[in-house]
Amino acid sequence: MAPAAYVVSVKALCAFGAKAGDLDLRFVPAPSALEGMAGHALVQGRRGGGYQSEVSLESRHGALRVRGRADGYEPGEPRVEEIKTFRGDFDAIRGNHRALHWAQARTYGWMLCEQHGHAQMTVALVYLDLATGEETVLEERHTWDALREYFESLCDRYAAWAQQEADHHGALDRALAQLAFPHASFRTGQRELAEAVYRAAAGGRCLMAQAPTGIGKTLATIFPLLKARAAGKLDKVFFLTAKTSGRPVALDALRVLGKGCAADGAQPRVLELAAREKVCEYPDRACNGDSCPLAKGFYDRLPAARIEAAQVRWLDRQALRQVALQHTVCSYFLAQEMAHWSDVIVGDYNYYFDGSAFLFGTMKDAGWRVAVLVDEAHNLLERARGMYTAQLEGGALEEAHRIAPAPVRGPLARLFREWDTVQQSQTDNYETADEIPERFVRALQAANTAMAEYFAAKPEAAQGPLQRFFFDALHFARLAEVFGDHSVFERTLGLGMGATQQDRTLAIRNLVPAAFLEGRFADAVSVTCFSGTLSPFAFYRDALGLPADTALLDVASPFHSQQLRVEVAMDVSTRFRDRAGSLGNVAGIIGAQFERMPGNYLAFFSSFEYLESARAAFSARHPGVPVWTQTRGMLEADRHGFIARFEEGGRGIGFAVLGGAFGEGIDLPGSRLVGAFVASLGLPQYNALNEITRERMQSRFGKGYEYTYLYPGLQKVVQAAGRVIRTEEDRGVLHLLDDRFARTEIRELLPRWWHVQVGRAGDARR
Repeated sequence: MAPAAYVVSVKALCAFGAKAGDLDLRFVPAPSALEGMAGHALVQGRRGGGYQSEVSLESRHGALRVRGRADGYEPGEPRVEEIKTFRGDFDAIRGNHRALHWAQARTYGWMLCEQHGHAQMTVALVYLDLATGEETVLEERHTWDALREYFESLCDRYAAWAQQEADHHGALDRALAQLAFPHASFRTGQRELAEAVYRAAAGGRCLMAQAPTGIGKTLATIFPLLKARAAGKLDKVFFLTAKTSGRPVALDALRVLGKGCAADGAQPRVLELAAREKVCEYPDRACNGDSCPLAKGFYDRLPAARIEAAQVRWLDRQALRQVALQHTVCSYFLAQEMAHWSDVIVGDYNYYFDGSAFLFGTMKDAGWRVAVLVDEAHNLLERARGMYTAQLEGGALEEAHRIAPAPVRGPLARLFREWDTVQQSQTDNYETADEIPERFVRALQAANTAMAEYFAAKPEAAQGPLQRFFFDALHFARLAEVFGDHSVFERTLGLGMGATQQDRTLAIRNLVPAAFLEGRFADAVSVTCFSGTLSPFAFYRDALGLPADTALLDVASPFHSQQLRVEVAMDVSTRFRDRAGSLGNVAGIIGAQFERMPGNYLAFFSSFEYLESARAAFSARHPGVPVWTQTRGMLEADRHGFIARFEEGGRGIGFAVLGGAFGEGIDLPGSRLVGAFVASLGLPQYNALNEITRERMQSRFGKGYEYTYLYPGLQKVVQAAGRVIRTEEDRGVLHLLDDRFARTEIRELLPRWWHVQVGRAGDARR
C-alpha cells in the first residue's frame, strides 16, 4: 500500500510504468512548448460546442492520488482526447512515445468514467502535424472494467515503488535528523558558513558566501542542507561545479556524511551526472536500437536497472556504469532516470543554468523543492555568458548549403544573401550593433523551418555538417527572439593574412547573463553561491541576477598576516607599453627571492607571450634554476605533469598564465609551494567588446570600469595568490609585480588578512 496522500501526476505515473521498447535519439525536430500550446488550442478550437478543454481530474487507488488534466472531453459520446503535436513523417513517431501517449489517454479515460459513471469510453490520440495543420486520429473503445484494470495495474506498479521511496525517505530523514557534524569540531569560520546556509534554505532565500580556502567549504555547505532536508524544507540538493575536477571534492564530502547515516540504516542517494561523451560505451554508434545494444530494449530493462540503482544508493560515475552494464542499458540515460529518485545530485553548472538545462527543467516539471549549491561561484559569470551566446560561421553555412537537398538549398541561399547584406557595408574586421536586422532573422527562421521539415521527413539524414549548422542556427534563433541590451550583435569579417569569406562570423554575444539567470535563482528554494573570491558582492549579484534580498556572508580568514609576506614592487610596470622594459626587474625579483629562500614557486603572467619573454629573461640570468612552463592547449597529461613537478622539498619555478588552468583549483600545501609572483593586475584586454561591455555595465549599474576590468582582474590575482597558503600551518611569500597594487583603491579589494608591504626591485635583490 502506498503511503497516505502520495500524490503523482498522470504524466509521471505513465512515464514510470508505460514506456517500453528502444531508446531512440534519431533526430526529429520537436515542437517548442509554445508551438505545442498553440497546436492544442487549434485542435480544441475545432471541436463542437459541448467539448470541454483542459479538464482537471483526480482519482485514487489505495492511498495513491493521481492528478492530471485531460486535453479534451466530449461528454455526449463519451470520448477523451490526448493531443500531441509533431513535425514530418507521422510513422517516424517513436514506439516508446506512442506507448506513453496511449497510457496517458487510457488513464484519463478511466478517470472520466469513474467521475461521470460512463460504462464505456472512446479513447483517442490526436496527432497534429504543425506543418500542414492536419490531424491523424487513432481511436480505441474501452469498457469501464478494462480502463479500471489498466489504471490499477499502472497504480500497483507505481504504488510498490512509492512505498519503497516513502520508506527510504522516512528512514533517511530520521537518520539525517540525528546526523552529527563528522569532525570533532568545526574549523574557524566553518560553523558560521554552515549556519548561514541553513538559514537561507529554511527562509527560502539565496546566499552569497565568500569563505577562504582551507575551512572546508564543501562540507560546511552540504551538511546544513541535509539537515534542512530532515526538517522538511527540501526534497533535493544540487551541488554544481564549474569543472570536472570539482566533483570529487563534493563526492568525498558526501561519502564522509553518508558514513554518519549508516548506523541508522539509511544513507542519501547520491548521483553524479557526467557528460554523455565521457560515459558513452559505444561512441562510434548512433543512439538508437538499430545501432547500439544499450539502446535496444532500453525501456524494457530500465525497471530492473532502476531498482538495483536505488538499492546501491551511491551512484558516482563508476558505480552507475557497473549497474548499467549489468542490465545492458545506457549509463547516461540511466543517470537521467535516477535523477528523479536521488537525494543529492552532483554535476556541472550547465545542468541547471543552461537554456535547456536538464535538472532545471526536471525540477520545474516535477515540482521539487531544491536547494542549489554553486561551487567556485566566481566562475559562473563567464560560464553563463557562454551559455547564452550563439555564433554562426560562414564556412559552416557554405558547407551546409553545398550538401543540402533541393528543398533546403534555396532557404539557405536566401540566408546567405541576407548575411551578405548585413555585412556589405562593413569595413572594420569587427563591428557590433544593438539590433539584429529583421530580414536576416526572418531568413534564418525560414531556413530553420526548411531544415526541420527535411529532418522530420528523413531522420536518418540528421547527421553531419547540415545538422551541425541547424543546431547552431536554432540556438541563434532562440537567442534572437529574446535579444536585448544584455547582449550585442557581433559581425566579424575574418580579415587578415590567409582569411577567406568562410572565416566570417555572426554572433549574439551575451554580456550580462542576469536576465537569463534570474528565474533560475527564483525557482529554487535557495541558491548558495560560494567561493574564496566573491567580492565585491554587489558585482556578482548584479551581473548574475541574484535577488536583491540575497543574504551576504564574508567569512573571516583563519590565516594571519605572519603566514604570508606580501610585497608590491614599485619599480615594475606590467602595462603593455612597459612590459619589455620590465623584464629585467621581474627576472631580478624572482631570482633574488629564489636565492633567499630556495623552493617551489609559481610565477603568473597576463599572456603566453609575456610569459615566454619573462621565462627567457629569467633563464638567461639564472640558468641553474629549474623552470617548467605552461603551454597553449596543454593536454591533460601535461597539466598533471606540470603539477607533479611541485614535490615536497622541491626547488624550481613554474611559469603559468593568470586565469589559466593553474590559477585556481590546485592544492599545493606545505613545501610543495612556498611562494608566488603575479606580474599583472589581471585586467581583461582593452578591446572593442570589452569597451561595449563597460558601457552596458555603466548604463545598468553605474560601475562600468569596475565591473568590466577591475573586479574580474583582481579576482584572478587573488585566486592565483591563494595557491600559496592552503592550511593554517603553511608559510610563504607573494610578490605583486606592478606599482598599481600600491594604490589605495586596489589594496582595498585584496584580502583583509594580507599585510601588504611596498618596496622596489632593488630592495628585493638586497
